[in-house]
Amino acid sequence: MSQCPFANLLNPDTYAQGMPYKSLKDIRQHGPVVKIEDPLTDVPYWAVVGQQELDFVSKNPALFSSAKRTAFPMEIPQDEVDFIHCHTIINMDPPRHQKVRRIVREAFTPKRVNSYEPAFRAHAKQIIDRIVLRGECEFVEEVAAELPLIAILELLGVPLEDRNQFFEWTNTMMFADDPDMATSIEDGQIAAGECINYALALAAQHRQQPMNNITGALLDGNVDGEPITEEDFAWMFILILVGGNESTRTVISQGMRLLMEHPDQLEFLVQNPDKIVDAIDEILRYNTAFIQMRRTATEDIELGGQQLRAGDKVILHYHAVNHSEAVFGEDAMRFDVRRSERMPKLGQQLRSFGIGQHFCIGSHLARLELQVMFEEIITRLRNPSLQGEIAYIRSYFVNGIKNMRIRFDT
Repeated sequence: MSQCPFANLLNPDTYAQGMPYKSLKDIRQHGPVVKIEDPLTDVPYWAVVGQQELDFVSKNPALFSSAKRTAFPMEIPQDEVDFIHCHTIINMDPPRHQKVRRIVREAFTPKRVNSYEPAFRAHAKQIIDRIVLRGECEFVEEVAAELPLIAILELLGVPLEDRNQFFEWTNTMMFADDPDMATSIEDGQIAAGECINYALALAAQHRQQPMNNITGALLDGNVDGEPITEEDFAWMFILILVGGNESTRTVISQGMRLLMEHPDQLEFLVQNPDKIVDAIDEILRYNTAFIQMRRTATEDIELGGQQLRAGDKVILHYHAVNHSEAVFGEDAMRFDVRRSERMPKLGQQLRSFGIGQHFCIGSHLARLELQVMFEEIITRLRNPSLQGEIAYIRSYFVNGIKNMRIRFDT
């Protein structure tokens, strides 16, 4: 293959200074599906940056598998795929995927999620209460990370006194590519092992004292008449923990960054707090939490004018698709909290939660957390501004911020 003119979207350095907006635009202008080399792994891949093509891949799991090489964009040894990652719902294809998903679906219905609102609102007020009189804070750990972690731990049946331990474990598992977050891949594996041991202890507790939460739903559910194994439960526990925690923390952090960079738009929301819910769609669009996922082509197929072969690596770049000029207009790269006034169906055009069978089961939960947090932040932290440089996560998987000090009027 000839020298690829595009940035390697699977190099963590590509994202070390924040999202490479211009590089993604260059790729979009080249076509909806672009072949890119990866000299770090010597495994080339097809980057899907067109919405129509991404939707086709996502809705046709028989043609584009999550199970063959996992849905994670990194290269994983085949024995780990076959014996470890196969237990995680994100790496399943039909029909097993739907059967396992059905077990936890009831815990995330809109009606059930809406019942959490009073508790989430109380937590959000307490989070802001702790910092509001200081006039400054480290926003990521002190504000953005708090409610998502509290919420998902409560739903999993984990006591709040273990919150800090889980904060450390999830950071270590997710950000092994960033030397400031973890020292090695081995540390990430150790953290995963600690989480598994904790999950198994919760399973034993449930057998003695049944829990009415996500943990209980998983352990009491069955697939084809058989209860899920403890190993399946443990890996599902980790996925729900990380997915429900890191993603919402990232969107809150990135959303605060965007509002501080656009003080006129922030002031609009201060004056019109009823518009915060609509603004959340734009925050979700502009800085998608999970940057990209993987599929593996199962047969030769044409996609977006390109000829893919069976076994080819396919990367679904949600962030690039969420900035598509073809979908969001010529100002797609501009942040605009009033975009939904021009695009009433903005929320339906987002791919921040994916689409198809793997659409994020916790999307309603994430939206509720975002709503209550931004309603507290925007109305109580007045005239916020950056205090020093933002430190971004060095990751091509999670679009995170690891440190962002801010000041505000009290």
